[in-house]
Amino acid sequence: MIEDKNPQRTPLENLGEFGLIGHLTKNFDIKHSSTVKSIGDDAAVLDFNNNKQIVVTTDLLIENVHFDLSYVPLKHLGYKAVIVNLSDVYAMNAKATQITVSVAVSNRFPLEALEDLYAGIETAAKIYNIDVVGGDTTSSTTGLIISVTAIGEVAKEDVVLRSGAKANDLVVVSGDIGAAYMGLQILEREKEVFKVNPQSQPDLSMYTYIIERQLKPEARKDIVALLQKLEVKPTSMIDISDGLSSEIIHICKQSDVGVELYETKIPLDPQVISTCEEFKIDSTT
Repeated sequence: MIEDKNPQRTPLENLGEFGLIGHLTKNFDIKHSSTVKSIGDDAAVLDFNNNKQIVVTTDLLIENVHFDLSYVPLKHLGYKAVIVNLSDVYAMNAKATQITVSVAVSNRFPLEALEDLYAGIETAAKIYNIDVVGGDTTSSTTGLIISVTAIGEVAKEDVVLRSGAKANDLVVVSGDIGAAYMGLQILEREKEVFKVNPQSQPDLSMYTYIIERQLKPEARKDIVALLQKLEVKPTSMIDISDGLSSEIIHICKQSDVGVELYETKIPLDPQVISTCEEFKIDSTT
């Protein structure tokens, strides 16, 4: 008996746009009282108290620019697409409450591939307690494109901007940095090895942490809660997914201040340091 190497693939045209949206979003449930009307109308309806301010942010992820599907599982990609937006909400010292998700997809993707993508989105929504309230799907001739918009709420007196930093403030990061970049170096290296020898199966067990930081990052929702518990309001906050050096410049420009960073104080995981040595990359860089 010959094993079927190709599991069932359902062409998207079998469902049509509205059937596809209904199929992919049927498991999204509502968690916030601010969500009055979710998916299914011309627009979502949200109702926030007057003493709250709304924060809105959006990110675009494009295949072969922001991700490579040769080593990025679609479920991880769906999860990450949500997380990178929530991180920007938390960087405003705000609580994320809703997202919209738009996807442009080419005909090389069957329904099952999009089910995997949306399973990752659903997992992120459950873990971070947010409502998926809308979005769009359309066709693409250039591969997969994902756009997520995140919405959050914050009390007027609690919002934190990039422009609030003052002289003698302390610069603090919420965790170790550089791991996602080094995880990407490992994945790119193994992709090149695979091109030469498609039978090779890499042993990545010694790189687990940095690869997870690249494929399945987490947003620091816990920091917002911790700061509130400690009754600490930072003067300035920023998401540093683009790197410490470029992001600290944003704060300096917005706040009209300078900064001193101490190389010995930059928090690096031992796996980052050892992988930098392996690639002959300076770990501070």
